[in-house]
Amino acid sequence: MYWHRMRPGLAAMLRGAIYTLGALGATASGAAEPVPAPTPSPTTTETTPTTIRRPPPAQIVADYTLTFPRDHGSHPDFRTEWWYVTGWLDTAAGETLGFQVTFFRTRPDAVDVANPSRFTPGQLVIAHAAISDPRHGRLWKAQRVARAGFGIVAADESDTQARLDDWHLQRQGERYETRIATGDFGFELVLARTQPPMLNGRAGFSQKGPQPQSASRYYSVPQLQVSGEILRQGRRETVRGSAWLDHEWSSAYLDADATGWDWIGINLDDGGALMAFRIRGRDGGTHWAGGTLRRADGTQQILHPEDVAFTPGRRWRSPRTGVEYPVEFAVRAGPLQLQLAPLMDDQESDTRGTTGAIYWEGAMEARQSGRRIGRGYLELTGYGAPLELPGADSAAAADPASLPASLPTSLK
Repeated sequence: MYWHRMRPGLAAMLRGAIYTLGALGATASGAAEPVPAPTPSPTTTETTPTTIRRPPPAQIVADYTLTFPRDHGSHPDFRTEWWYVTGWLDTAAGETLGFQVTFFRTRPDAVDVANPSRFTPGQLVIAHAAISDPRHGRLWKAQRVARAGFGIVAADESDTQARLDDWHLQRQGERYETRIATGDFGFELVLARTQPPMLNGRAGFSQKGPQPQSASRYYSVPQLQVSGEILRQGRRETVRGSAWLDHEWSSAYLDADATGWDWIGINLDDGGALMAFRIRGRDGGTHWAGGTLRRADGTQQILHPEDVAFTPGRRWRSPRTGVEYPVEFAVRAGPLQLQLAPLMDDQESDTRGTTGAIYWEGAMEARQSGRRIGRGYLELTGYGAPLELPGADSAAAADPASLPASLPTSLK
């Protein structure tokens, strides 16, 4: 569960990605398509070309059956979608690290479908990557954004095949492969599946509020076995570990009374898995909650709002943004009573360069009566400012002449 709302304040950045070539687009295509400006004749009347806005995005409905491998792929008729991998890694030297890689696909509403240009931004692809490194007290992180197209930026419909230049996440049979490369860090990892997808909610229909339209299609792949290499400042190391994958899509994720969420995905040490979340309301309380518990024998329990409670504990304030987050929680999820403790406090990501959001996303341990029973990730959104659903005007068209000439494809 992972999407940070593109607020109207992000419009300038998003319009820059939509209406300018950008460094990546120029590389892919060579040069912009010239469009000569017409010269009005004294005897004719100048007319304005017709703009045809695309139809509204599709909505999640309850009576839909997930079908694989098709539903491993993208669903471009919906507004937002993400493939989200988090996990724990152990190096040969005995270090313990967290890692995260996410590819987003978003469907801008304000697109002129009558525009024949190959640069028309039918879809945007965004990617985030991070390594939580407690030994060095650092969160290595990077982010990218570009319009889909030209075979180098895409989220394929047939299967999980997300790519943004030389970054990628793809499914190959019973495993996933991901590659991230930046100037400071990177990783190449193989994530082998050990369990079938876990359908969250009612057969993958995951409600996010009291109204049925506040919902997503959502499944997880827990207990992935990880192997590969990481790179930090030129030093390459072999790693092994475990991971969790979420794939989720929606067009109306949060309703007007919601401000953000707290979410956990935990690989339990006995082979089970737990996903739980609460949507926070504008009054500071719980607006909605839910989850899925997969037991070690493979049986599953749907967790309803009354089955889930998040009680905040110790808090940490970011020295960069001033945002304060509860980094420890007591969580009740069905029969489980958990205490959550972070791998390190500073796991805040400032992604205003791509999604407009500041959030906390970090590796944490789950304990019961002081004993570790699992490891996973905790995500906290909407603590600095309420998240807002992307509206029809959040990527509203602007005069292209007033926009910046290009948008960097890698922002660290």
